[in-house]
This record gives sequence, structure tokens and C-alpha cells, in this order.
Amino acid sequence: MKKFLSYLGFTLLLLIGIIYISEYDYLLRAVSKIYLKGHSTAYLSDYKNFDNRTLPASQDPQSWPLHKNYNSLELPDWLKDVNEQNKTVAFVMFKNDSVFLEKYYEDYGPSSKSNSFSMAKSFIGALLGKAIMQGYIKSLDQPVKDFIPNLKGPYADQVTVGDLASMASGQRWDEAYYSPVSVTTAAYFVKDIDKLIENQPIEQLPGQNYIYKSGTTQLLGMVITKATGQNLTNYLYETLWNPMGAEYESFWQLDSEENKMEKAYCCIASNAKDFARLAKLYKNHGKWNGEVLLDSTFIAKSLKARFPESPEYGYSWWLKEYKGHEVFMMRGHLGQYVITFPRENIILVRLGHSKGPKGSKEDPFTPDIYKYMDAALELNPYVNKS
Repeated sequence: MKKFLSYLGFTLLLLIGIIYISEYDYLLRAVSKIYLKGHSTAYLSDYKNFDNRTLPASQDPQSWPLHKNYNSLELPDWLKDVNEQNKTVAFVMFKNDSVFLEKYYEDYGPSSKSNSFSMAKSFIGALLGKAIMQGYIKSLDQPVKDFIPNLKGPYADQVTVGDLASMASGQRWDEAYYSPVSVTTAAYFVKDIDKLIENQPIEQLPGQNYIYKSGTTQLLGMVITKATGQNLTNYLYETLWNPMGAEYESFWQLDSEENKMEKAYCCIASNAKDFARLAKLYKNHGKWNGEVLLDSTFIAKSLKARFPESPEYGYSWWLKEYKGHEVFMMRGHLGQYVITFPRENIILVRLGHSKGPKGSKEDPFTPDIYKYMDAALELNPYVNKS
């Protein structure tokens, strides 16, 4: 037995050594930061295990006003069941830019931080709009290679920043969250995400069709960093986060303390009501308290599908027509949502540990999203009567 254990120990050390010197060395970080902590994928509070750049609270924090019937309505039983089954931690509904209802679960509260996951993509889209507005980027048609000259692939010269924002990059990418050897997993753990992204060639003709790829948003984040000369966290704070009056300190995950590049495709650790500010800005056509933070024309384009055959996506925002209502939304892994009904002046934020059943492969929206949209519509008549 002693001989067997010695052999087993030697084998494990040898295996770790091989992984360490291979292209899969990031798996050692995955094991220590995720898998050994009892998780099979990234989770809400995992930002604590990574390097981060601080996104401060606004210098002029602005509390959301409370609706006159704030929290006076009990959630319907079916919605309570959904929140329990899907392990919701925050459920906040805004009407007419006032907080109508907010519920928190477990040990979460108004200031609790949760990983945004891919909701961050909409913030990147907004930063693109700001960079164009400020003249750092000429237009959606500017070539990516103007900023990332080392970009590889037979179509690298043709891909534009607009192709990146609309998920039409032609980039090589495997959007597999649960495979330990996918490039998506590697992006979460590598210490130099810039190098990883530059090695994903533009291998198909860009601008032809929508295919969701997190690496494409990461590349867009790299473009914005190069164009503005600022890191993404500081640029977000200066142009949007501070003017919108964010109330609480937040964080943006970095690839490493050495490289210091934000994971642009994901991972802003913040709270439900500060996440909702970007939706309010887009709902109000780029204006915040009378100040124009984003160009209304850019916002209108962002909230319209680029490709008719893919009506679910615009420029960094998810889109849906539901029961006669136009909806745009931010979406993230495990069911992080900011769902906006612009005509009804409703914003619904849901954060949690799970989105429940996967649903149909043909439907780009999981079943839980329909339940949350139904919740917003069901609760809305009570608001209108007040």
C-alpha cells in the first residue's frame, strides 16, 4: 500500500508538472479558485478569488427614489417558487425610474456585490458608444486592426468595431462554459488575456451573421483600451459610472495583477440597483438628469437587430418582442438579468445562482427569462393603479 501511495503521489506531481508547462496551465488556477471551492463553474462571489480593479462609488451618489407604494405588493406565489427554485438573491423592480419593489434573499442586501458575468458586455457596448462620441473611435466601421495591429487571420483586415459589438466578428471561438479545455474557460483563468485573444484569428468573413462569442467582446474591450489610452474601469467610471451616481463601490475582475487587463466580456462585481443605471440611461435615450452621456442615435442603433435572421441581438444588447411589448436586456451566466420594457417604463433586475432548466436549443432565451418578463407585466397593472 505504501508503495502504491508513493506511486500515486509521484504520478499526481508529474501530472501537475506537465499541466504547468503546457498550454493548459490555467487549469491549475481553475482548480484552486473554482473547483476546490465546491463549484463546477464561475459563481456570484468568485471575484474575491481574483485580482480586481476598484470601480469607486460616484462622487455624487444618487439614491433611486422610492415609489409611493414601495414594497407594498406581495409577490405572487408562482414567482416566489421561481425565485426559490432558481436561488434568486436580488429581485428589484423599477417603475418610472423609482424603486417599486425590492426583495433580497440569503445574506444579500442592497449593497451586496454579485458577479455580472456577461451583463458586462452591455457596459462595453456603452463604452464603445462613448468612445465614438468623444472621437477616440471614428465610427462603427473603423477597422479593428487600427488598434490591434497584431490581429491574426485571413479576414483580420476586414473586421470592424461594429462587427465586434454585434457579434459578427468571424473570430475563432468555442463558447463552452463547462468544458475545462475550452477557450472560454481559458479566458477566465489565463494571466494574459490579451495574448489569448490575439491568438484567436478572424478566420471567417466578418459582418455576415450573428454568432455569440465572448472573445469578440474581449477584443472590443482591447480596442477601447487602445483607443482611449485608459483602462476600462477608469474609463467607465469617468464617462458613465460617476455621472450616473452609482451608490456603492464595485470591482472589475482582471486577468492578473501582472497584465492588469479587465475581463471585458464579463465580471463587474456590483449590486442590483447600480447595474440598473445603464438600463435607465438607454431607456432614456442617453440622457441622465438632463445631461447627454450617450448619443441617442447610437442607442437607437444598439437596440435594433443588425441581422433580421437574428432578431434577439443588437449591438451588445439582447432584444425581444414579448406579448406585444418591446424588451431589451442585459444577460449573464447563471441568470443575471436587467430586463427593460421601455414603453412601460419598467426595469426589472434579477440576480441569482441559477437560471433553472435550459429550455430549447432553438430558443435563444431560457424559460426563466419568460417568467421574469411575465412577472414584470403582471406586477405592472398594480403600479399603474397607484
